[in-house]
Amino acid sequence: MRSELYIDGKWRPSSDGRTFDVVNPATEEVIHRIAAATAEDVDLAVKAARRAFDRDGWPKLSGAQRAKYLRAIAEGIRARQAEIARLEVIDNGKPFPEADWDVADAAGCFDFYAGLAEQLDNNPEEPIALPDARFTSKAVKEPIGVVGAIIPWNYPLLMAAWKVAPALAAGCTVVLKPAEVTSLTALELAAIADDVGLPAGVLNVVTGAGSVAGQAIIDHRQVDKLAFTGSGPVGSKIMAAAARDIKRISLELGGKSPFVVFDDADIDEAVEWIMFGIFWNQGQVCSATSRVLVQEGNYDRLLSRLVEETKKIRIGNGLEDGVLLGPLVSKRQHQQVVAAIEAAKAAGATVACGGKRPEGFETGYYLEPTVLTDVPLESDAWREEIFGPVVSIRTFSTEEEAIELANDSRFGLAAAVMSRDDRRAERVAAAFRAGIVWINCSQPTFTEAPWGGYKESGIGRELGRWGLDNYLETKQITRFATGEKWGWYIK
Repeated sequence: MRSELYIDGKWRPSSDGRTFDVVNPATEEVIHRIAAATAEDVDLAVKAARRAFDRDGWPKLSGAQRAKYLRAIAEGIRARQAEIARLEVIDNGKPFPEADWDVADAAGCFDFYAGLAEQLDNNPEEPIALPDARFTSKAVKEPIGVVGAIIPWNYPLLMAAWKVAPALAAGCTVVLKPAEVTSLTALELAAIADDVGLPAGVLNVVTGAGSVAGQAIIDHRQVDKLAFTGSGPVGSKIMAAAARDIKRISLELGGKSPFVVFDDADIDEAVEWIMFGIFWNQGQVCSATSRVLVQEGNYDRLLSRLVEETKKIRIGNGLEDGVLLGPLVSKRQHQQVVAAIEAAKAAGATVACGGKRPEGFETGYYLEPTVLTDVPLESDAWREEIFGPVVSIRTFSTEEEAIELANDSRFGLAAAVMSRDDRRAERVAAAFRAGIVWINCSQPTFTEAPWGGYKESGIGRELGRWGLDNYLETKQITRFATGEKWGWYIK
């Protein structure tokens, strides 16, 4: 396990020698210590990225040349997939099959953006039709510059890939700040980039506290763009700070996503997707479909089956075979989710199952998967992101009521609908005020498709060609293309 900062192609301790503990959430044991970057370290990283962009020629490489590095990184990840997945488990707590899936997705993300980097060579400019034949004009795409990427702890390597891969493909250079509680695999990504010969300064990884290292990135005047995934309150602060220098920003923030289940839906299929939508990754997913709306005719049968199947989920250390629910990521997160459940109960909600530490798990940040019913519409349990394995369920009677309840949120990241009536499903999908909509499923995510939300769920889109656009500026180049004189002042 790496323990130092990766700056300008070199491994180095923090400037003041400070470190922080890495805690395994399954055992609560300190398993490693990592350098805690200072503002001085961040300054070195940003200046290295600036030099790699302005002087050393990373953006001047062809897309095909950059693609070779991206594909080499993808292969480096695949060559160590099981090892990196294990690091994700002991760092984050998620079950190994989930971590393995995430690591494979991260490799695929680098491959995908390698292809888009090559396409930049094939489509370097877009001609613009003008009404004046004396002029020609074209639009060209150019990299923004130095990117400060700040990522969350729920998908450590994958969230790094979502930002680093398109930024490098576009020709940007990056200073990456992983979450303090899950920094191990971001450092392994740096090691792989170093192994494949990525030029110094193109990717820098600084670990440490958000209040120190993260803030230093946000405030640094030589950072051209901030790419952040995390909570709404932090995203709001980043947006305000970026306004000082008119930095470009993309923000992927929280959600309280609805899942509408109509009476004609298959009960077992609905239960499966409800569970996948809220218990995958211990519910620590921004797009988790944590508000389930069930049409009245299906409610009793669906709730009974949901409780029955939820109680069967095997809880345990993510490295154990058959485990489908690991611990929450940290002591703080565990305390917050438990407090949210207690507040829901105080507000009048009923715990249909779960809601407490499972028996036999005195150590580790474990929590039973939890189903809440009778949740008041104005309660935090219904309106605020809990970010844990907690689902709230209510009934509705008509399609119009379902849409109204689904959209009654300050968030708009994702939404899902289940119905055998294709026309109704499409109608409801069109009516959702959300950036990601699933029909007869919940949570499948593909690198090729845009990811991002409406309202307070963020600004901009990641993934697909939209993710590449996050890191590109558009320049207009217009030429006076005639041999005539302009003749305005000089005849």
